[in-house]
Amino acid sequence: MSQDYIKVGEIVNTQGVKGEVRVIPTTDFPERFVKNSKVSVLLRDQRKDYTIERAWEHKQFIIIKFVEISDMTEAEKLKGGLLQITPEELIPLPEGNYYIFQIIGMRVYDQSNQELGNITQVLQTRANDVYVVKNDQGKEILIPAIKSVVKSIDMNSGKMEVVLPDGLI
Repeated sequence: MSQDYIKVGEIVNTQGVKGEVRVIPTTDFPERFVKNSKVSVLLRDQRKDYTIERAWEHKQFIIIKFVEISDMTEAEKLKGGLLQITPEELIPLPEGNYYIFQIIGMRVYDQSNQELGNITQVLQTRANDVYVVKNDQGKEILIPAIKSVVKSIDMNSGKMEVVLPDGLI
């Protein structure tokens, strides 16, 4: 479950002529893109660190100007790059809250300790997240990520215990 790097955004285009890039954030904390902070850009299997000179929100994007990029031609070369951070750079969450990448891959068990499968995806809905659990036969179960259903999460063992509502399976 642990990763070397966590994706926090994707460079989708340039912005203006001074070397800014347009980023679709994949983080719940866009405030992480602050002056003088560092971020790694993974592009074509190459990773390079950049320093943020300034960043601001624009529509659904974050516009970022890197110290190392001075014009649109250089910025264009970053298109398609993934902005990444290390696990140590994650913003701590309140107890009982987890990042999606921490949940993906967990083994899920019901209250009688029967394995239901692994979490393959987390769907984000307006009401609550929904865990997509796939068993060895390829069957999927959708489990609501609510306290009355998810009884425990053990990050060390990668195990989640759930109490399924009647009719879910």
